[in-house]
Amino acid sequence: MVKTLTKNNTGLTLNIAANYGGQWDITRSVQVLANKVKAGVLMPEQITEDLISNGLTTSELPDPDLFIRTGGEQRVSNFMLWQMAYTEFYFTDTLWPDFDEESLDLAIESFTYRERRFGKTSEQLEDGNND
Repeated sequence: MVKTLTKNNTGLTLNIAANYGGQWDITRSVQVLANKVKAGVLMPEQITEDLISNGLTTSELPDPDLFIRTGGEQRVSNFMLWQMAYTEFYFTDTLWPDFDEESLDLAIESFTYRERRFGKTSEQLEDGNND
């Protein structure tokens, strides 16, 4: 079923972060903005989520839709903390070297049953409420 639903998909972004830290990335972005405030180029109240996002090293990547954590761990381990605000999580006991096509299919199948609300309630989605 999943293969049929996704057969026309043309792209996938896979992020594997080596020596990356989400806290470091957010801190660096905020430091750049703080220097702009210090220089009088930016007022503190002008700092927005978009400005912080645009200062991240991953700003050119889409925010993750699905985070797959292998090896039985159930934590994000400082990975893309800012970007995973509305990411769906999938945890598996399968170790990374053993994570194969079948394992990926299971993760994607689990994802297809999720209700993506992006900070809204189910009722807001049903009502078409964009608040």
